[in-house]
Amino acid sequence: MAKFGSGILEAVHEGARDLHANGFIDKRRMREYDLLCLEPIPDFPGDKIRALRERHQLSQAVLATLLNTSLSTVRQWEIGRKHPSGPSRKLLDLLDRKGLEGLV
Repeated sequence: MAKFGSGILEAVHEGARDLHANGFIDKRRMREYDLLCLEPIPDFPGDKIRALRERHQLSQAVLATLLNTSLSTVRQWEIGRKHPSGPSRKLLDLLDRKGLEGLV
């Protein structure tokens, strides 16, 4: 079951699921509700990235390879000069929630 950010989103998603199950909305529209109602991906400040990397015993270079980014970028994230966005945040979230198995 998906985690929702609020009770309202959970109710909307449940209603959409019922409509989909009864054939009132198609699979494509249901995917749109799924995307709209899911909890947003959290931010990853530098200290959280460093702690995540250390928890999984990864060097900055290995983390950069897993995320398909540069070593320089990972270093800049960890010191706070840059912040991960888009696919990198999603991959960091997967690493945080599912471990290395979620990425490889």
